[in-house]
Amino acid sequence: MTQLADKSIPMTNFAPHEELAAGGPEWLELLRAAGLDRFNAVGFPTIRQENWRHTNVAAIARTAFKLATPEGANSAAETAGRFGFGKDAACELVFVNGQFMPRLSRLGRLPRGVRAMGLAEAIDTDPDSLENELGRYAQVDANPFVALNSGYVRDGAFIHLSRGVSLLQPIHLLFVSVPSWEPAVSHPRVLIVAEEGAQASIVESYVGEGRGIYFTNAVTEIVLADDANIDHCKVQQENLDAFHVATMQVELGRKAKFVSHSASLGSKLTRNDLNVCLSGDGADATLNGLVLIGDAQHVDNHTLLDHARPNCPSHELYKHVLGGKSSGVFKGKILVRQAAQKTDSKQTSKCLMLSDDAVMTSMPALEIYADDVKCTHGSTTGPVDEDQVFYLRSRGVGVEAARHLMTYAFAADITRRIRVEPVRRRLEEYMAAQHGLPLDLRITDLASHDEAVRQL
Repeated sequence: MTQLADKSIPMTNFAPHEELAAGGPEWLELLRAAGLDRFNAVGFPTIRQENWRHTNVAAIARTAFKLATPEGANSAAETAGRFGFGKDAACELVFVNGQFMPRLSRLGRLPRGVRAMGLAEAIDTDPDSLENELGRYAQVDANPFVALNSGYVRDGAFIHLSRGVSLLQPIHLLFVSVPSWEPAVSHPRVLIVAEEGAQASIVESYVGEGRGIYFTNAVTEIVLADDANIDHCKVQQENLDAFHVATMQVELGRKAKFVSHSASLGSKLTRNDLNVCLSGDGADATLNGLVLIGDAQHVDNHTLLDHARPNCPSHELYKHVLGGKSSGVFKGKILVRQAAQKTDSKQTSKCLMLSDDAVMTSMPALEIYADDVKCTHGSTTGPVDEDQVFYLRSRGVGVEAARHLMTYAFAADITRRIRVEPVRRRLEEYMAAQHGLPLDLRITDLASHDEAVRQL
């Protein structure tokens, strides 16, 4: 994507706070006011700012977005059915243009101690549970898009897991965007609170079909108490006219374990900020990411692993597959604070270039203030391995089929790590369809060449 300098990015016509009229408790009104005040003070980021140097959001800033409404819920029902998990989920909450739609959702019978509901409902029925959590972690000064989301926070999802509760099936949050005749913006907010010893898998899916410009500005806050365990998946599959900006802030208590799987497939422009603070002794974080894009798509992943306490391991692996004139950015930072002795952290970024016109920018970084640590990072970028292609061709596979198989195998290194079966299946079927491979092909290791050839 061409990054054009813009000396004056105008503000879009977002409403001042007196026009919001969203209602709610005083603390929520204060959060909204603080968000809009912050956004009005700083405006949209520009490429002159280091954290946004490789992602130009001028197209978002210049577009007069209206606030999205749930109109089009009827057409969204078909999309929700196509992307839903059905009986493979403990419950499925469906949102249309950022607003919770109970009639499209399947709440199921959750075990005692598990609450999953629309955020607006939680604000109305139990605001005290949210007051000390919502906006505490993803703060309005984090970046302008968090401020904007906070200013317009109305609806989204609230998940609360009581002490010691365990879910065998995932909770699925399905955000469906339906383009209208004029550009619209939604600001979904997700708050997930897991008490001591709680365990669950949670999936956020962002989907859109057809054509039409819209903007999804999502913020997720995840809080894990001591010994809690959350496996989180995010799948972004917006339409190719859309803009998707998301911030996720995660706080880990003592011996808490957090696993993230992020997949970016759609949208014209995507920016993901994933910040994990290991603030309890022995906390453990794993971040895996997959980017599969082509044409003129742009995906920017910024991650931060903030080691604040000792004996905390973390592992990070992001893989990008870039075709056409697409562009990718990975900026990952491991921060080890002085108190975080015995840190063990590893970060890897790999990119497979399918086109000479694609562009990848990878910036792994370490910032270490402790002296008894083990930290590594690495980055590789290159085309399909021609030696591997030759290996497959020598066994009767055509050159294009060999390249597609190699691409599939490269990405499958990420998908095979996903434990949530509906997510893994969706990504594998998407990859197989993209590369013209049989849907029953499941290759997870290049050592499986001969078996893959037999399946072909």
